[in-house]
Amino acid sequence: MKRSVWYILAVVSILFGCDRRSSSPREVQKFTSDWRFRLGDSVVFSSAAFDDGDWRTLNLPHDWSIEGAFSPDHPAGVGGGALPGGIGWYRKTFKVLPADSGKCFYIDFDGAYMNSEVWINDHYLGKRPNGYIGFRYDLTPYLHFDDRENVIAVRVDNSAQPNSRWYSGSGIYRNVWLTKVNPVHVDHWGTFVISEVGEDHAKVSIENTIRNSSETDVDFHVEVELLDRHNKKIGDVGSEEMTVKAGQITKVTLQSNVPNPDLWSPQDPALYKAVTKVFEGKELADRYETVFGIRSFHFSSDKGFFLNGQPLKINGVCMHHDLGALGAAVNYRAIERQMEIMKGMGVNAIRTSHNPPAPELLQICDRMGLIVMDEAFDMWAKKKTAYDYSLYWDEWHRRDLQDQILRDRNHPSVMIWSIGNEIPEQWDTTGVAIAHELVSIVHELDTTRPITTGNNEPYPHNYIIQSGALDLIGFNYHHQDWPNFPETFPGEKFIATETVSALATRGHYDMPSDSVRVWPTRWDIPFHEGNPDNTCSAYDNCRAPWGSTHAESWKLIKKYDFLSGMFIWTGFDYLGEPTPYQWPSRSSYFGIVDLAGFPKDSYYMYQSEWTNDTVLHIFPHWNWKEGDLVDVWAYYNHADEVKLFLNGQSLGSKSKQGDDLHVMWRIPFEPGILRAESRKDGELVAVKEIKTAGEPAKLNAYADRQIIYAGGEDLSFITVDITDKDGNVVPYADNRIKIAIQGDASIAGVDNGCQTSHHSFQSDEIDAFNGKSLVIVRSGKTKGKVKVMLQSDHLPESMVELEVK
Repeated sequence: MKRSVWYILAVVSILFGCDRRSSSPREVQKFTSDWRFRLGDSVVFSSAAFDDGDWRTLNLPHDWSIEGAFSPDHPAGVGGGALPGGIGWYRKTFKVLPADSGKCFYIDFDGAYMNSEVWINDHYLGKRPNGYIGFRYDLTPYLHFDDRENVIAVRVDNSAQPNSRWYSGSGIYRNVWLTKVNPVHVDHWGTFVISEVGEDHAKVSIENTIRNSSETDVDFHVEVELLDRHNKKIGDVGSEEMTVKAGQITKVTLQSNVPNPDLWSPQDPALYKAVTKVFEGKELADRYETVFGIRSFHFSSDKGFFLNGQPLKINGVCMHHDLGALGAAVNYRAIERQMEIMKGMGVNAIRTSHNPPAPELLQICDRMGLIVMDEAFDMWAKKKTAYDYSLYWDEWHRRDLQDQILRDRNHPSVMIWSIGNEIPEQWDTTGVAIAHELVSIVHELDTTRPITTGNNEPYPHNYIIQSGALDLIGFNYHHQDWPNFPETFPGEKFIATETVSALATRGHYDMPSDSVRVWPTRWDIPFHEGNPDNTCSAYDNCRAPWGSTHAESWKLIKKYDFLSGMFIWTGFDYLGEPTPYQWPSRSSYFGIVDLAGFPKDSYYMYQSEWTNDTVLHIFPHWNWKEGDLVDVWAYYNHADEVKLFLNGQSLGSKSKQGDDLHVMWRIPFEPGILRAESRKDGELVAVKEIKTAGEPAKLNAYADRQIIYAGGEDLSFITVDITDKDGNVVPYADNRIKIAIQGDASIAGVDNGCQTSHHSFQSDEIDAFNGKSLVIVRSGKTKGKVKVMLQSDHLPESMVELEVK
């Protein structure tokens, strides 16, 4: 077996006399490369002596479900994405140095779905049923500190299904880390930074939990260095000599003032860093960094949400954890791209529905300025599906919730804890006791943030609300009752935890557009309703019966100050839950953006309302039958009116009336050029043209980033448009595109945003859907030029060149 890079570097450091203890007392290695994997199950797979030489070698994070074939017969059903589960095993070998025999070694899993069990050198470390929570094991007592290989084995069991109402993925789908520290060190998730903002300063309190893993009592002291956003030192605080008992932990709290702090906000997400140093005498035993932000916020019963003393509407979206064609396997760039697309729409908040997110999401939200509602559970003790988390509730809910709070409480982006979503206990008295218990668990660890639940029965008779334990009353839907909130819940504070549930297929339009389609009306026959091709209209005229159109909910949130904000269901389409349909649909219709990351038309409604960008968006496409009556919509801002022209002939000007969010013309189709001009006070603001497209003639391919970085993790997302000879996207094009790559890179996934596509995401070809498709390219380990070659029958070849640095 290959020795780890860490092992080789350690040997080099010894040969050249490097003092790693003094220069870097804590070493954290990304422990994701060169794992062996096999689907199937056997008791012998945990044995260190087992020969796994014929197993597949791969890098984590890994989701084996996304590699499977779509079928309605998989136990997860279409609600779970129509993809397979099962049992999988992962194994990895590594060496540690004799010189490190006095160190402590921990392995940290950010998440494995689900029922993971871990062995090291034939020793059973434990089991974690929850697939969304991070966990740690101490490897130290069981390691070989000599020339022998250490063997870690992980069993992941996602065979009992359905256990989720959406696509969960399967496997070690988040990152894994190996941490080496001295026996006296800052404990796992062992700091808590609280800031109190004053007029010209902020008081920063840093609580440090120090662990002593040795067999003797140890005297130590702690120093904390504060760094600003430019890594400039802004203060030092230190403690007196203290003692931590053998095998115990102790807590040390230090405080400092930060003068004229940069306050974290969506417009300016300023970050600070607390560097905790633990000394044994004069020797540095540990160094631990904590990123944090300084900000103040509160909710008001009559004025809504305030951040840093200023009112702010929470313009949020709910997001499931899958990354489209990549499945559940975490990738920093893929999450970052999703958040960039949401920020471009004007989103300032994310709800992690309905589970703790990957750590990378919170890091990105901290950096990009996105407020987070951090959610814990989709169910408590009462089940929603046959094999869900309720089976483990009694034994695990306290530990899982504690670990979530400990992990996430330093993130400035996290401003709301949600302890549940649409919990069945809201309908019986058990909801009172459990709500109180969960709130008390949170408050044991953090009292700086309000707590809510997403309630689909948001009325005073709801037992969770009756408990009085919540700080915010969370409404899932029921938008018609929002204006009455102050009378229904006097003195309480409002948050729309889940809203809208509008349905849309990108590029599909049902007319007349002012007639709203409400599907499904019966859950036992949803596949008999709607359109025979399982599409939903993108005019914002199709919704689920419990929801609303996009315009309806936003108009209300916009109108009333006491409505602090909303989280739309959903920002992106996601795998599973294909309401209002069943098979052959296998992914959702709720997203404002499709599964591939291509915006649907409602994206521009929000962009016109939530951003200062100049917006003029007209739709639909302009390829219809001669004489068809077509409804043309325009979303716009910064203008008084929009004037429409067809082939140079004016069709008149339109202005928004009352609280309207768009204007509309109903006109007979004739091929040519549809031109819109927005004007303010008679002055031209923006122009948008849509042309009738001819036959497919070209592949127009372009990358979101042409420079990516070596190492096997960075991604470039390449959009491929099918256009006519003049460059107009052909709105019905479904050409098959074949992909070949020259250079050190690979295809990470392909997609087209179609909810009924059964094409493998792990393929070297993809059919366009309504003129568009996506190719995701992953960098290799070396730098150089990469060429992505795209071919389709009867069309000229296209090529995108990437540079890997």
